[in-house]
Amino acid sequence: MNMTGIEIRNNRRGTASAIDLQQLRFAVVASDYGSFRRAADVLSIKHTVLSRSIGQLEYLVGTSLFERSSGGIKPTIAGQAVLRIARLILEQVDILVETGRSGGRGDTGHLVIGFYTSVSTGNLRATIGEFKKLLPQIELATMERSRFHLMTALRNGTVDVVVSPGRLACLDVKSLLLWSERILISLPQDHHLAAREIIYWADLRNEKILLSKIDPGRELEDLLISKLASPDDRPAVERHDVSRGIIKNLTSMGMGLSLVMESDIGASFAGLVYRELHDGTGPSRVDFFAHWRDDNENPALNRFLNLLAERYPSLPPALEG
Repeated sequence: MNMTGIEIRNNRRGTASAIDLQQLRFAVVASDYGSFRRAADVLSIKHTVLSRSIGQLEYLVGTSLFERSSGGIKPTIAGQAVLRIARLILEQVDILVETGRSGGRGDTGHLVIGFYTSVSTGNLRATIGEFKKLLPQIELATMERSRFHLMTALRNGTVDVVVSPGRLACLDVKSLLLWSERILISLPQDHHLAAREIIYWADLRNEKILLSKIDPGRELEDLLISKLASPDDRPAVERHDVSRGIIKNLTSMGMGLSLVMESDIGASFAGLVYRELHDGTGPSRVDFFAHWRDDNENPALNRFLNLLAERYPSLPPALEG
């Protein structure tokens, strides 16, 4: 090892001389063991190599670091001051190297996950929880915003990855299918449809559906239109500029029914029940995707994508490694 880490001015020589980190490390180990010979054995080097290296260090700093005797060595007063600084330097260098290595592996760093779906239950909650458990040193931040704000954040680098129902249309953004969730109907427990285990889209014809203007309300309305193509078959739709939680409150008050995704049912509301929505082929589902910029080189992002690849093996093997 021959790393040049510090440069000092040696007045006796009048030239700039470099001190090796190796010299500092040898001196610290020698001080710890009180013997050049024992330190050399611990470092697996020849005694003469260690002794010569420490002698060069003493020459460069212009003072003796150790009092030598047949019983071993002990630091001089000047040596104690030099060795104290040497330990600080070596500790900082070790931290620097480990930070670089762990950051390159994605073990540390910063990751921002954007979403506009619930994390009260379901796959997103489980994935974020597992990621934080596996890599606790990564500073993890989450951002819940509308589709427009998330796309802006993805483009300007404020967010690293967006997990959302449906694909986000944007240039230079990669998308991967993760999972799908059932679409459920939320209704008051005393509603006449609550007695059924399964509700069909056509059963909603004479109902009022409450939707949030906040995402993913748009996906749910698009799905409603696709299932009931004829306007005469569609229920009345009321759009409210409130959160999904407020929509649940309004539903529990009997003001209408609401469409929810499976991950939204983790936070329970008194007086509400949930039923599966079916068409002729079975349960209705919405696909979830991960989106990230192709030029994002954040190692923590790569670790998150690798975790997604492990949790959802339908992902292509290109994410691995």
